[in-house]
Amino acid sequence: MTATETNLSTQYDPKQTEAKWQQYWADKEVFKADPNAEGEPYCIVIPPPNVTGSLHMGHAFESALIDTLIRYHRMIGRNTLWLPGTDHASIAVSTIVDKQIKTEGKSREDLGREEYLKKAWAWKEESGTTIINQLKSLGVSADWTRERFTMDEGLSQAVKTAFVKLYEEGLIYRGNYLVNWCPASLSAVSDLEAENQEVDGHLWHFRYPLSDGSGHLEVATTRPETMLGDTGVAVNPNDERYKDYIGKTLTLPIVGREIPIIGDEFVEMEFGTGCVKVTPAHDPNDFEMGKRHNLPMINIMNKDGSLNENAGEFQGQDRFIARKNVVKKLDELGNLVKIEDYRHSVPYSDRGKVPVEPLLSTQWFVKIDPLSQKALGCLDNENSPNYVPERWKKVYRDWLVKLKDWCISRQLWWGHQIPAWYVVSETNGEIQDNTPFVVAFDEAEAETKAKEKYGNDIELEQDPDVLDTWFSSGLWPFSTMGWPENTADLEKYYPNSTLVTGFDIIFFWVARMTMMAGHFTDKMPFDDVYIHGLVLDENGQKMSKSKGNGIDPLLMIDKYGADALRYTLITKVVGAGQNISFDYDRKKQESASVEASRNFANKLWNASRFVMMNLKGKTPQEFQFSFNSNKLQYFDFVGNEFLEKADYWILSRFYQTVKQTRSNIEKYGLGEAAKGLYEFIWNDFCDWYIELVKTRLWQDESSASRKVAQNVLAYVLDGILRLLHPFMPHITEEIWQTLTQYNGKYILAVQTYPELNDNLIDLELEQSFDLLFNTIGTIRNLRAESVIKPGEKIKVILQTESEKEIELLKSTEAYIKDIGKVGELIISSTLEDPGQVIAGVTATVQILIPLTGLVDVPALEAKLQKKLDKVEKDIKSLTGRLNNPGFVNKAPAEVIQGANNDLAEAKKQAEILKERLERLK
Repeated sequence: MTATETNLSTQYDPKQTEAKWQQYWADKEVFKADPNAEGEPYCIVIPPPNVTGSLHMGHAFESALIDTLIRYHRMIGRNTLWLPGTDHASIAVSTIVDKQIKTEGKSREDLGREEYLKKAWAWKEESGTTIINQLKSLGVSADWTRERFTMDEGLSQAVKTAFVKLYEEGLIYRGNYLVNWCPASLSAVSDLEAENQEVDGHLWHFRYPLSDGSGHLEVATTRPETMLGDTGVAVNPNDERYKDYIGKTLTLPIVGREIPIIGDEFVEMEFGTGCVKVTPAHDPNDFEMGKRHNLPMINIMNKDGSLNENAGEFQGQDRFIARKNVVKKLDELGNLVKIEDYRHSVPYSDRGKVPVEPLLSTQWFVKIDPLSQKALGCLDNENSPNYVPERWKKVYRDWLVKLKDWCISRQLWWGHQIPAWYVVSETNGEIQDNTPFVVAFDEAEAETKAKEKYGNDIELEQDPDVLDTWFSSGLWPFSTMGWPENTADLEKYYPNSTLVTGFDIIFFWVARMTMMAGHFTDKMPFDDVYIHGLVLDENGQKMSKSKGNGIDPLLMIDKYGADALRYTLITKVVGAGQNISFDYDRKKQESASVEASRNFANKLWNASRFVMMNLKGKTPQEFQFSFNSNKLQYFDFVGNEFLEKADYWILSRFYQTVKQTRSNIEKYGLGEAAKGLYEFIWNDFCDWYIELVKTRLWQDESSASRKVAQNVLAYVLDGILRLLHPFMPHITEEIWQTLTQYNGKYILAVQTYPELNDNLIDLELEQSFDLLFNTIGTIRNLRAESVIKPGEKIKVILQTESEKEIELLKSTEAYIKDIGKVGELIISSTLEDPGQVIAGVTATVQILIPLTGLVDVPALEAKLQKKLDKVEKDIKSLTGRLNNPGFVNKAPAEVIQGANNDLAEAKKQAEILKERLERLK
């Protein structure tokens, strides 16, 4: 190939490049894992997004973190698997399908289960791959040949196996307990599906009369309608005000039911009146008190949120209508004391968007204590799993300690139908709380079990409910590997190496995975849990659909490229578990930080073009280094010193960057790693090293110095592309293919990550170049201030009493003269009268440029003074406006802010001009 054929196009086009490599990687199955291949395993399973979902900034952030880890470990030689998939999201899909059939004027029951599920599967097939395709647009290196879905055949078998095993071990039971109930979706919901919202409500105070007519007790509640189900009033047994009342009874207003006064230390004496109404069937704390004191549990509510026959005259009324009517009735009876405004937290159903109702219901439960104790043992005895950052370990541990039995049944049709069959012939053909049942893997097994127990003349009906989505996702780390079968994947990649997830689901998902894995596999499901924060909007607020403050990552990808978005999100990580803010101009639909990352990509692209044009068609493979006696030497000239000081410096900086990058990634400091790469690539390589070797590249083709410069450029650029690849995979793959001229024969994604060589790091050399760059920067600034023509050679005096600095400056004298456009350079510990100069300082080095014969100093002073006079006039005018009450009180806020900004800028300009004039004097 010719030099032209091997060079990059003049402009980087992320759309074209990213689409090209995403398709190539997919077609060639580059990321397909092989459990029989060599290499220590490294595996991450994706936190499965809902099949209903679309890519949001949280997905983009999490996927960027995972992909960076996966690509890095693949390049360091690990046998790597990133297993993707989606969750069936029972409630979310059910909500969508319910809305569809509602528009047809039908209900779930009208269709019947079979037709309903056909619609659900049709919707899943039509829309279910949306988020997967969107994730692919990020360029994630997942093994798509292993993509799983929580309701695919294999995972469904795993769910049945887990349920049956837990039941047979006595760890799953069916019982009547208090659950979170969503009246909108008509299903029990988990704590995760109930989001607490602060609301402005009321605190109603009522009198409950003593049954003996000797007085009354005053109670307060935020849910007056539940008083119809009260079966007691509780006081603290240590409360002197009420000790004598314990054991007496009250007459419940409206209902007329006689209820006891009980003593329970749960009651806070300082809160309210110190008397608490007890409604065991409608409050979790009351439920526990009710059990402790054997109180009746009276359910007053239907599953749709209306009141039932136990509510008397309020039967059939919606709970919120009944609330008003109950208060009105109590007022009429003289039992209403007062109503206070009260702001409090109310759990809302995430899907149903209505307040959750604690409801007594017959459901399926998992006994948590044996499972949580196993997970606690692994945590305390083996520090497994390891949490990053470690502070989340305590949060996770505290949660395991507090866990109660888990309600796993949901009154939905989309999901894993509970593998239990009721012998309905024993209860008049209906499923009732006392209907006998058998748990089995399938209907045939259920029939066999039922006949053995109840005789041949039986009728079976499968439980209509489905399992909580978290039951199946709790098996995800090992069910996706083929469990309960002992597959090659399970043998090789389980336990997973790392779980990357947000802190907001430690309790709901991470804990369930560790408990399930500990029980079924006797191992924790992953070695490390890397906890990341949330992506906040430009105002530091959590993004949500209800707030409408989400930022579409696809829009950012379309505008700036996937690499730019990925890199931006990673560089914003200042510490594991910390939230990150995403800057965004909603009017322009722009992000300054993503634009900066795109500019970084352009910088790398243009620097790579320059390097390749100066390699004259040669590839890094044709240039080679050899390591001899732990010292880098040019392959063609072994034994001779052809590397120059700048070459040693960039190689030292390169290996320092390799060291820092690998160390940061290994300890999950991805943000620090990304920022370090930015500094090295942009500043050290693109800005300084390329500048330092330009004159060498212009030498004759036979020049050894030129060949070495080409060699080092090719070597370091190849290393940069490898280092940066996990963070920005598309642009690095494109440049690397062009640089190496492999054209897809080999893939950067599976090349070796740069390895550390401490022997090539020279900190003293790097320090000397820091002084060099600061000196050159000062010379450039002084030239600009003095309006010296860019190409004009000047005289420069460098004076310092430090022998070390003199030595460092003399060792880099050639670079100072070359880049600073210095004709005569004096480096000295003493200073004779240099005449009129402009001066600057870096470290303890004085940098002086004599101006005699070079600059018309009086004319320059006059020019600067004229500028200063104008700026000071502007300052006076702006100050006068801002001190004028008529302007400040009438002008719009943005105008006043603009004036303040202009004043600050003018004052800064005046300060710079005064400093420049002072230097001339």
